[in-house]
Amino acid sequence: MIQISTMAADNDKNIRPRLSVVLMVKNEAANLPRALGAVKWADEIIVADTGSTDDTVEVAEKLGARVVHCAWRGFGATRAAALKHAGGDWVLTVDADEVISPELAEEIRRVVSQPDTKFVAYRLPFLTNFLGRWIRHSGWHPEYHVRLYRHGRAHFNADAVHEKIITDGSVGSLSGLIYHYTDPTIGHYLAKMDLYTRLSAERLHASGRRCRWWDLLVRPPFMFLKMYILQRGFLDGWQGLVLAFFSSMHVLTKYAQLKVLSTGETGLPRVS
Repeated sequence: MIQISTMAADNDKNIRPRLSVVLMVKNEAANLPRALGAVKWADEIIVADTGSTDDTVEVAEKLGARVVHCAWRGFGATRAAALKHAGGDWVLTVDADEVISPELAEEIRRVVSQPDTKFVAYRLPFLTNFLGRWIRHSGWHPEYHVRLYRHGRAHFNADAVHEKIITDGSVGSLSGLIYHYTDPTIGHYLAKMDLYTRLSAERLHASGRRCRWWDLLVRPPFMFLKMYILQRGFLDGWQGLVLAFFSSMHVLTKYAQLKVLSTGETGLPRVS
């Protein structure tokens, strides 16, 4: 009887916390092999598909991921729905255009295996590739985001865009990088900008914010000067120049979208 109890205690000590990796995707068949290959060591990989029309589902299943289907309700709410499918003690949130470096993978395995860690979540550093160049200035590096967290000790807020992970305890930081392949082409950036600026404008409008003249006249050039001069974007080559210009255009478009929402003007002919 004593021997059985001792064996049970030993088995409890040997139980290793499980890690779930969760990705929210749509039409990411081209990116998934790179992203999933970097986390194949995880205990569970969940790909939450929001309505892909390409081979995303087939590619994910072939690579060993469990595919679940989530209706699109904005970034925050949809990520929260995807998180419900995770069964691990820890969760790592990754996007399809992100790659966990080997150094970060080793750090994650180490902290997850420590049951007595004082942190409930960790911020991870990003290095972003824009139009083929790693951006090391422009306010984009170092850039940290909470992506690793104890299941049940963190949740996504409901923001439709630029959602955040809210934790109920201390947050630490790791040093290994996430490689973020954000915009391989100009067309990709412009298509994404249309979605992000619209969602951002809708969020501002819902909060009661209205567009003022200085939002259109002052904010865009200030964004360019901040990124290109103050944050030394000029050291990021021609991509740094394009990034600063596109970022200022992003700001202009966001507030122009807000202005349209505020006035109710659509530019479409009225139907009598």
